[in-house]
Amino acid sequence: MSLIQVSVPDIGDFDEVSVIEMLVAVGDTVEKDQSLITVESDKASIEIPSSHAGVVKSISVKLGDKVKQGVVVLELDSAAAGESAPTAGASDPAPNQQAASAPASPHAAVSVSSASTNVEMRIPDIGDFKDVAVIEILVHVGDTVAAEQSLITVESDKASVEIPASHAGVLQSLSVKLGDIVNIGDLIAVVAGSAPAASAAALSPAPAPAQVQAVSTPTTPVPDAPRSVAVPSTSTVIPAHNPTVAPSGHQPYASPSVRKFARQLGVPLEQLKGTGHKSRITQEDVYNFTKEVMAGHAQTQAQVVKGGSGSGAGGEALGLLPWPVVDFAKFGPVERRDMSRIKKIAAANLHRNWVLIPHVTNHDDADITDLEAFRLLTNKENEKAGVKVTMLAFLIKACVAALKKFPDFNSSLDGEQLVMKQYFHIGFAADTPNGLVVPVIKDADKKGVMQISAEMSELAKKAREGKLGPADMTGACFTISSLGGIGGRYFTPIINAPEVAILGVCRSNMEPVWNGKEFEPRLMLPLSLSWDHRVIDGASAARFNAYLGQIMADFRRILL
Repeated sequence: MSLIQVSVPDIGDFDEVSVIEMLVAVGDTVEKDQSLITVESDKASIEIPSSHAGVVKSISVKLGDKVKQGVVVLELDSAAAGESAPTAGASDPAPNQQAASAPASPHAAVSVSSASTNVEMRIPDIGDFKDVAVIEILVHVGDTVAAEQSLITVESDKASVEIPASHAGVLQSLSVKLGDIVNIGDLIAVVAGSAPAASAAALSPAPAPAQVQAVSTPTTPVPDAPRSVAVPSTSTVIPAHNPTVAPSGHQPYASPSVRKFARQLGVPLEQLKGTGHKSRITQEDVYNFTKEVMAGHAQTQAQVVKGGSGSGAGGEALGLLPWPVVDFAKFGPVERRDMSRIKKIAAANLHRNWVLIPHVTNHDDADITDLEAFRLLTNKENEKAGVKVTMLAFLIKACVAALKKFPDFNSSLDGEQLVMKQYFHIGFAADTPNGLVVPVIKDADKKGVMQISAEMSELAKKAREGKLGPADMTGACFTISSLGGIGGRYFTPIINAPEVAILGVCRSNMEPVWNGKEFEPRLMLPLSLSWDHRVIDGASAARFNAYLGQIMADFRRILL
């Protein structure tokens, strides 16, 4: 019997990870590179492969254990599988045999491919986003691609981004497919014939000393690192979940981001049937399940136990009537239309924010008669400059002044602490054919009204064309939702978490206002301020709105 210990390899910049799934049992015969266990960090699920073939003699870890690099996973009898185990007394093989038999680390793999001018192309830094979906494959194996040519398109909950090639060459392999969830650093493809060895090697950090030793000393078995942190290995088939069967003891097969999203919506992942790779549960599965439950077409196990009939969004727990199930077609012609991805994600976020944040909304009016006259005069004087100043630009500057005076409005709730922000990034809701998006004016306190107007115009154009990047829509401290000239009087805007307030603005109207002696016509702008009652109290909200109205009535106050 030749026993080999298989350990956790280098899995990246993680200290300890949890074992969430056992993929083999004692007595199983495993192949080299077959997945043994699945571990999960706060960012990704990773399958740990076997460094050798053999029969599993013992397993050293169990579900829920915390493991890190070097921890023994199991012992294999390699002789039982026809593979001789390396021993301390074995003579060193020839150099070419060393290269063939030594298990390679990811960094060693890059070095080998670099020598043959193969270059791995990975997901670059695309901003403060993770777990983005591949929605389009723009190339095929065998294609000749140019540097900066788009390879795939990924989509977050806010934007679609094309990922370009870092090098030119012939596409040797593709490591992603439609629907995959990817993150920064995940392998997209391998190209050949275009990159010098030095530049290819530069794509990956230098190997750690232990990895170098493993390559140069074939008598020390070192397990292979996972080939991908986003796409699970194909060596193990995970059965689809059956909601009528009791849980099998392992966590649902889903990424950390999907788990977090399901927790926010209160969706029981163990009751979902995944449609992703190897029955992996995707965000789309969570959306569809929520939609079915809300429509009364599906029930959770809790609803079945309680005798509920699908009351939508956990209504049975509140003692509400079941969600009505209606055959609309019997009343007349109907058409079913899928919601856009942006609208579906926005709906889930808005639902979460409305349920979890205790909203209160203050309504007030701001007298903008003089400011509107100044705005029209400014546009007339700067007509040749091509920049049209909008009332929203003035409102952004006024909100910055109010945020400085009332800093609680420029904070975010983090557990039992408030994160007080020292920057002033203002988001504004922009209507697009696919739904509402929120571009962000960065450092609005350092920009003038003309510059803000120009930047708003550019961002709104990009939003309508679907070209907003992740950086254009992140980091907001406070959001303004303006209905502009559409109409309406007041409304209750929903706070955009993790912000603690949002300002709603409707169309201004000329109204008679009493000046102490008589009524005179004044242009009044309706303001609706929604705020998080966990962070802000009513007195502060009233002062914020009143101060905002004072600035809009006399914009010189912004200089004080």
